[in-house]
Amino acid sequence: MGGGAPRLHRRLLLLLLGLCSWTAALRGHENSEALPESIPSAPGTLPHFLEEPDDSYIIKSNPIVLRCRAVPAMQIFFKCNGEWVHQNEHVSRESLDQATGLKVREVSINVTRQQVEDFHGPEDYWCQCVAWSHLGTSKSRKASVRIAYLRKNFEQDPQGKEVPIEGMIVLHCRPPEGVPAAEVEWLKNEEPIDSNLDENIDTRADHNLIIRQARLSDSGNYTCMAANIVAKRRSLSATVVVYVNGGWSSWTEWSSCNARCGRGWQKRSRTCTNPAPLNGGAFCEGMSVQKITCTSLCPVDGSWEVWSEWSVCSPECEHLRVRECAAPAPRNGGKHCEGLSQESENCTEGLCIQDVERGGDIALYSGLAAAVLAVAVLALGVTLYRRSQSNSLLLNSSLQPELTVSRTYSGPICLQDPLDKELMTESSLFNPLADIKVKVQSSFMVSLGVTERAEYHGKAHPGTFPHGSPRPFGTLQARNKAMFIQHLASISSSSELRSSALFGHLGGRLVVPNTGVSLLIPHGAIPEESSWEIYLAITQKESSLEPEGPEVLLGPEVSCGPPELAVSTPCALSIPHCAHADPQHWSIRLKRRTQQGKWEEVMSVEEETTSCYCLLDPYACHILLNSFGTYALIGEPISDCAVRQLKVAVFGCLSCNSLDYNLRVYCVDNTPCAFQEVVSDERLQGGQLLEEPKLLHFKGNTCSLQISVLDVPPFLWRIKPFTACQEVPFSRVWRGSPRPLLGAFSLERFSPATTQLCCTVCVRQLQGHEQLLHVQTSVLETERENITFFGHEDSAFPAQLGPKAFKIPRSIRQRICATFDAPSAKGKDWQMLAQKNSISRNLSFFATQSSPSAVILDLWEARHQHDGDLDSLACALEEIGRTHSKLSEGAEPELEEPEFPCSRKGL
Repeated sequence: MGGGAPRLHRRLLLLLLGLCSWTAALRGHENSEALPESIPSAPGTLPHFLEEPDDSYIIKSNPIVLRCRAVPAMQIFFKCNGEWVHQNEHVSRESLDQATGLKVREVSINVTRQQVEDFHGPEDYWCQCVAWSHLGTSKSRKASVRIAYLRKNFEQDPQGKEVPIEGMIVLHCRPPEGVPAAEVEWLKNEEPIDSNLDENIDTRADHNLIIRQARLSDSGNYTCMAANIVAKRRSLSATVVVYVNGGWSSWTEWSSCNARCGRGWQKRSRTCTNPAPLNGGAFCEGMSVQKITCTSLCPVDGSWEVWSEWSVCSPECEHLRVRECAAPAPRNGGKHCEGLSQESENCTEGLCIQDVERGGDIALYSGLAAAVLAVAVLALGVTLYRRSQSNSLLLNSSLQPELTVSRTYSGPICLQDPLDKELMTESSLFNPLADIKVKVQSSFMVSLGVTERAEYHGKAHPGTFPHGSPRPFGTLQARNKAMFIQHLASISSSSELRSSALFGHLGGRLVVPNTGVSLLIPHGAIPEESSWEIYLAITQKESSLEPEGPEVLLGPEVSCGPPELAVSTPCALSIPHCAHADPQHWSIRLKRRTQQGKWEEVMSVEEETTSCYCLLDPYACHILLNSFGTYALIGEPISDCAVRQLKVAVFGCLSCNSLDYNLRVYCVDNTPCAFQEVVSDERLQGGQLLEEPKLLHFKGNTCSLQISVLDVPPFLWRIKPFTACQEVPFSRVWRGSPRPLLGAFSLERFSPATTQLCCTVCVRQLQGHEQLLHVQTSVLETERENITFFGHEDSAFPAQLGPKAFKIPRSIRQRICATFDAPSAKGKDWQMLAQKNSISRNLSFFATQSSPSAVILDLWEARHQHDGDLDSLACALEEIGRTHSKLSEGAEPELEEPEFPCSRKGL
């Protein structure tokens, strides 16, 4: 009993302490109601929380429940923001823990949105539980209560990028403001990205998406998804393009020489496939094909020498003669001589008797020997007589020696016209002439009789040129002029670009200024004693020719006339085109409009015909015509690699609103006439050319064209209506829309004090070529720097009449024709002249002309009307002279490299 008293006293003391604590709590809670009348008994431990209130968020207007559970606990109350919650707002429940036998008390309260909004403390709204036992009190953790929300707009949307393969991609995303903070998830093409499955992708760095090494498969549309307990938000999609810049493959082996005999070409090639450009990557820079000259040894067929003299008659009554295959001997695979190398025959006319007596034989042989001796003496006399005649011919001064030997011209060369009308020999072309003085620019300049500007002085000989001014219209000419005026009036409604002039027998050249369209009327094409008013016109607006299927119009529709004029020599019509002329990718044809207004095909550029001739240069087609009319070039792409050359230009001007500046981007055919039409339209609108136009290679791969404005100063200008990229369908660009305007952008400056505009206009074809136009201009008209373009020197002179229209003087032209028109066993004829001027196709057309060389020179005049590259023509003529001087000496008939560095600008 002695130990029980202290134990009882200790229990009573604890109970008193619990009552004191309970009383103090009641006093501190001013608004609290009466606590429970009885306090349950409990073992001697402090309350232990089995469940504490958690941080919670109020979604919309739904209240939240805070709950706590403790053991052992006599009472549990919530305190929020330092104040006790009223007893009536508590929901209590008791239970018994079966394992320990202790009472478990659970209490919960509701917190509304209004309560949280009405609280204006320095921290968030909070609540905690306080539990009592007979030993004292325990406090739970503070649970914060916040109103949940998620804004609509992202603070930063991801931006699209174009990166090279194996480059790093970083897409930034800042989600909308929200409580609780939004979780971010990335989508690629609407599929979630799991960075745990791909070590190359990291999405943990501050909501950003990082792709360490870009792969082709990483191209796509990326979206940032932000979500919390309230809602989900989607960012704008960002397009990522992983491109591959092209790389050259290894060079192939050099091909065999394309010429079986003489000078030719070897080539090797490489392709842009290591790797091939993808997704708009840059195409390889440099040449895909290399060519070098080569010389193949020409096979020489063997030929017999003359027979030797007959041998002495043999005892068998036969004599022999022999010949060798050495004139020349076969070389380089040439054929051996056909036939026998020796012959034998009876030398006694069948009187040889083998069994005659010895004395008879001696008599017979003596007679035969005398006969042979007589024949030998006779042959020797004939030979001596022939040699004496040959020497007398060589000493005869009235005969001209062969002069076709190679010459080197090392200074100014003087030429003179022939003083008689006799037909000159072929060697006279290379003889010095006395009256026309020329300044030759290099040692290989052959005597053409012209200076740098075709200034020459010579005698005027009768019959060289018709003299006098063109005659006025007679009765026939008056009728022709009336028909011409009527026909020109019929096309004036649809054409604004045209030229006309009066031409006679001397010929001349007619040009439509700044369009690349010209017509060359050769000397003698129009009969003597007559004059014709000839016109040249371009259909400036939409052509009447409607291409069929995949066909496209490659140049302007050109009319020349009058149609009833019959010319005796083909005239050369030059029409510009925009095709990258490769026969592997294009099929180009010439069409003509009939009198009924329908279009018919005249010929294909690669066709062999004698009715017409087409020579396709990189930027123009030269057509030799015997009849006038309306013509156009049509192209049909054979593969997706067919390229249409386009000219890209950007114009700008202030709009009615002085703060706005308009940019207009054009993409037109790379022909002068197409660009002139754009310039004319822009002048009417007050536009200014902001950058020199650039060439764009537009492929027929059905990919569209994108036009975008880049690098706009962000704090000085902005783009309206907030779109910096425009896309143009492939068909509109490929077929050449009548309205060439492809993109229009409006830029607004924030302040009138901003007078300078700097930006970049990017024009690119998807999976194709790209061009950048750098704009740097002043929006004030007084400070602008105009970018002007100049035409050719003769663009201001639509018509040139007579000799001044031609680069080659008439006298030199006559010598060339006289030399090359006549056929030659050595091959020095007009065909070699054509070959040296890069004319190797459809030679049958020239063969039907009365003077093939004259037509070839007319074609040369048409091709070189702007540069007048007489140097290349002179070099070609000199090379022909050198080659055939070698032939005349019995050398191998192969073309050799000239010793002079001849320029080839125009050939």
